[in-house]
Amino acid sequence: MILGKGQVVNKEGILHNIRGDIFGGVTASIIALPLALAFGVASGAGPMAGLYGAIAVGFFAALLGGTPSQVSGPTGPMTVVMGAVVAMHTNNMAEAFTIVFLGGAIQIAFGALKLGRFINYTPYSVVSGFMSGIGVIIIIIETLPFFGLPIADGGSLGAIGLWGVIPQQMNLEALAIATLALGMIVFWPKKLQSLFPAPLAALFICTLLANYIFQTAPVIGEVPTGLPTLHLPTIELHNVKDIIQPALILALLGSIDSLLTSLVADSITHTRHKSDRELIGQGVGNMVAGLIGGIPGAGATMRTVVNVRAGGRTKISGMLHSLILLALVLGLGPLAAHIPHAVLAGILMKVGWDIIDWNHLKHLRRAPREKVLVMLVTLTLTVFVDLITAVAVGLILASFITARWMGEEELHGIEEIEINNLDELTIAEADILKKHGNKIGIVRLKGRFSYASARDFAARAGDAITGHEVMIYDFSAVTHIDTSSALAVQELLENAMENTQACIVAGLRGNARETLINLGALSGMPKGHVRRHRTKAVEMAAKILNS
Repeated sequence: MILGKGQVVNKEGILHNIRGDIFGGVTASIIALPLALAFGVASGAGPMAGLYGAIAVGFFAALLGGTPSQVSGPTGPMTVVMGAVVAMHTNNMAEAFTIVFLGGAIQIAFGALKLGRFINYTPYSVVSGFMSGIGVIIIIIETLPFFGLPIADGGSLGAIGLWGVIPQQMNLEALAIATLALGMIVFWPKKLQSLFPAPLAALFICTLLANYIFQTAPVIGEVPTGLPTLHLPTIELHNVKDIIQPALILALLGSIDSLLTSLVADSITHTRHKSDRELIGQGVGNMVAGLIGGIPGAGATMRTVVNVRAGGRTKISGMLHSLILLALVLGLGPLAAHIPHAVLAGILMKVGWDIIDWNHLKHLRRAPREKVLVMLVTLTLTVFVDLITAVAVGLILASFITARWMGEEELHGIEEIEINNLDELTIAEADILKKHGNKIGIVRLKGRFSYASARDFAARAGDAITGHEVMIYDFSAVTHIDTSSALAVQELLENAMENTQACIVAGLRGNARETLINLGALSGMPKGHVRRHRTKAVEMAAKILNS
């Protein structure tokens, strides 16, 4: 095979564009730098914690993950949860980083148990709700530093409670810098994005202005430099619950966030990621982040898209992005100290705005009301309660709505074969029914039946009993029956036997037959009243009537 310049084929036979990977990694690192600093400050763990998280998660998720072109690091959703963790463990940061470590371990367990594909089943209305909620939280929290005030305790509610003091205490120079930073990110020319990305331009230019013109704007201040210190996990029995719950939230959110970004990468590169392997890579990255005092991360959509568009296609680009950040960390501390909080607030305002699912919100009027309800409830609980409650309630509501829809669809699979509609019958069956008139009733069941339709199954299928002396229930087109619907079938057959001369079951096979027999749903049927074919059941019904 003839390859282009800069291209090689690895042992697996996969084409790698080395030049594209290098350019993608460099570009992604430029985007990641200001965001990592901003997310670190927003989490309460400090700017260097954001960089340490970007380095650890970015490197190991790329090395061990299942999405070659994905770039990982701190994200808005993960930062919001980490902010709550830091607020609860302000006096014991070792526990906060233990939670990050444990969250990564849980992600590895998810991957090892092959749960990646199930996380992808999260309803879009729930994902949209909590992602939009997280975007709103970031905007609310950053309003105070945007006006030159320190970040409030208590999350979004704490920030809203202090909005009243903004007019009296705001720093006009900080407001000017934040507004300029936000404006630069929004209106930065697209032609310059590839040469000098908007977030980095805002960070650089606004920091210079703050240090030489707007000098009263609050800055980050002294930060440590060099390699991080080791934070060994510390777990005590009396606070296991306080550690496991937020760790589980980080694991779930990080997994969902990463796999959603993996889908975006797939759509752009026309590849297919490996969900379980991706979870293991993300988990290892977050465990290392916890060990070195970094904030947790996940697959980052914007950095991934930038990487792919710049030519990145393999794990080399994601690993290179982290190594570049590591090189910067070794000497970045003194420079980061002069960055104004307002600049980072302006950058995060745009991040929060972009996280909100505006495309879905624009179509709420035309969307199904049930889906809108799930989305809005999830969003509201995310902002004003907590993420785990929001996701749990959203999933429960979504499952109820789905069950209702499934039930209605499954009940359409219950239909009575009318005697005057002989096209649905064989010649032999039609002759027998013509002879016996309305004395034989046939109910045909089609498709699958589950807990969703179990409650109304017996009543709907049993309505056909009226006026018939012998009832035949044809299961030949049934593909699946679960435990709940099997018990409903048992109730149906018992009612039919009580109200008619005889009841016959026909066409049982596969899962339906196995489930009904194993659960004893057919135990009350007289011997010989379970027939393999419907024609045999009709012939038997005729014999019963003639006897």
